[in-house]
Amino acid sequence: MKKLLALILALMMALSMTALAENKIALVTDVGTIDDESFNQACWQGVEAFATANNIPYIYYQPAADSTDARLVSIDQAIAEGANVIVMPGYLFGTALMEVQEVYPEVTFLAIDVGAGDMTYDYVNYEVPTANSVCITFAEEQAGFLAGYAAVKDGYTKLGFLGGMAVPAVIRYGYGFVQGADKAAQEMGVEIEINYTYGGQFFGDANITAKMEGWYAGGTQIVFACGGGIYTSAVEAATKNNGMVIGVDVDQHYIGEKGIANGEYNYNPFVTSAMKGLQNVTETLLAEFVAGNWANYGGQFINYSLAQGDYVGLPTAEDSWCFKTFTAAEYETLKAAIKDGSVVVDNSSDDAVKPAVSEKTTVNYIA
Repeated sequence: MKKLLALILALMMALSMTALAENKIALVTDVGTIDDESFNQACWQGVEAFATANNIPYIYYQPAADSTDARLVSIDQAIAEGANVIVMPGYLFGTALMEVQEVYPEVTFLAIDVGAGDMTYDYVNYEVPTANSVCITFAEEQAGFLAGYAAVKDGYTKLGFLGGMAVPAVIRYGYGFVQGADKAAQEMGVEIEINYTYGGQFFGDANITAKMEGWYAGGTQIVFACGGGIYTSAVEAATKNNGMVIGVDVDQHYIGEKGIANGEYNYNPFVTSAMKGLQNVTETLLAEFVAGNWANYGGQFINYSLAQGDYVGLPTAEDSWCFKTFTAAEYETLKAAIKDGSVVVDNSSDDAVKPAVSEKTTVNYIA
């Protein structure tokens, strides 16, 4: 009997290893790179961690241009070179997914940060993921809310929001930030002011840096830099004016430490980061695919919020918790209230409809 059980166990292990060996995972970047210190990098780290732990081949492709055609070329290349799982981070993959999901029914597509509003060419007709695809979004408004609330509770009264482009995920971050800051201002009975703008791109440049320098010189104390590499302009301006920054997507505290080590500035400007579980979700979905559980995910739009778990929030590691007075206990209380629904954060991503605020908050929307 023992020999039979051992034989069955060995056979199961062999079949499992064979299944793993048949897989190859590819990540295709959008306009960023796998070291963008934001969502491309976080998803790549998820691919890398899972594939390495499970001895599965993995690779990434960076499209030659910012276009659907270029992204399709990279996807086609990945599949031609043996990939049967494609991870695609960023809303720009909405139209690419529409093109490939039915052409390659044997390939599994993980579209991260792609929502229902992204799968369209004309914003009139929309498509949905097929059984071999899943579209993942996050409740960015909740992460932004937590960051805005924490900043005001910590004593900041002149805040800024620097978004990359006015796309749904960035808008949700920004509107959540405004709502959270306003709630804290009402509770504390203080007046706050928020400068709010979009850079129109996901990278910093001299013009955006100059605008941020103007904000800091004019009294802005802290800026939520939300949009890929656009944080570089906020950080450059902040460190010239003793200002502070809130990071996005991942815990960006280490960027400040790296800057100190390289002699770029003499303090870490990152107070906190509004994060979403990009790496966590990437690893989870890959594991579910390999385990044969894809039917639970395929063909769906899935949104991860605090109701599903700790998929959005602020970093709580000691080194990354750089608030002066706002406490971890206060943070956990607010997070629990959002999770159980007693605090509701509007998740609108309509750029034309601004979030309502009290008389304690002034928001300056700047073109």
